[in-house]
Amino acid sequence: MQKKTVYLLQDEEDGKALKESFDKTEDFEVVGCSQDGILALSEIADKKPQVVITELVLKGYDGILVINKLREMNVNCKIIVVTALSRDEVIYSATKAGANYFMAKPFNFEVLYKRIIDVLEEKEEGFGKEKSMHDISLDEKISKIFINVGIPPHIKGYSFLREGVKMAVDDPDIINNITKKLYPRIGQKYSTTASKVERAIRHAIEVAWNRGRIDNINNILGVRAFLGSEKPTNGEFIALVADKMLLEKS
Repeated sequence: MQKKTVYLLQDEEDGKALKESFDKTEDFEVVGCSQDGILALSEIADKKPQVVITELVLKGYDGILVINKLREMNVNCKIIVVTALSRDEVIYSATKAGANYFMAKPFNFEVLYKRIIDVLEEKEEGFGKEKSMHDISLDEKISKIFINVGIPPHIKGYSFLREGVKMAVDDPDIINNITKKLYPRIGQKYSTTASKVERAIRHAIEVAWNRGRIDNINNILGVRAFLGSEKPTNGEFIALVADKMLLEKS
């Protein structure tokens, strides 16, 4: 089996620890490691890794500029941010620049490994075809909403929620079968159970509400849907975001 290739853009200590962890796996190979954003760009363009794991605080170019440059250069790789910076505005900037996933330090390598597999499998949707521009645009719009309402990308419910909204956009009736259809389909994609999907989505919504972003949510949705401590069900939240996507598309 051909190993998947990874480039590490981290400080010396974390880069060394990550390389040692990847070296113990059977399906990943670290093809380069640097602390310098400028140097890393040329090495990544040359070695063409499938995954780039970057910090945001670097020498030369910072992580967000590196992500922007890689996207401008049309480098075909998945970008995962692993950083000690976890403020909402930082997460939003990295996601907007084109990061596929965000994980705060300290992190668990097993969790990082699973998330890498997840983002690599995203391009397999549609019987191995790359995502269409419509799908990419939809992902970006949904991600922007989630970041603005306070759902952080590094929790599992974020990915489940995004997938649920996309399913509801493609098939609005699925909201009426959320337990029997939507949760199981998300679980099948991410190799987990429907009950774990339901709990992770509920937790993601609770995180947003605990951050007091109700005004942001109402403003983004364009209606005063929620008041005070009132919190939507999973289905209500997915349906409202999906409806906004459908209205924008029409």
